[in-house]
Amino acid sequence: MMSDMPREKIRKITVHVPADLLNRARESSGSGITETVREGLRLVAARQAFDDLRKLKGKVKLAIDLEALRVDR
Repeated sequence: MMSDMPREKIRKITVHVPADLLNRARESSGSGITETVREGLRLVAARQAFDDLRKLKGKVKLAIDLEALRVDR
């Protein structure tokens, strides 16, 4: 519903998608068409952030004392 959307600029679009893909996505999300498409767009947009984090793997040195953390439990 439009009333649930935050006050931001909304664009209405027409998209041609395979019916079986849309049906599977809707079943997976448990939502209607609009919310399913929004969720897909959010996931695509977030992918860059995940890729950037993945590039940092092994490059960030953390000074964590694992033994001290374990004692705390």
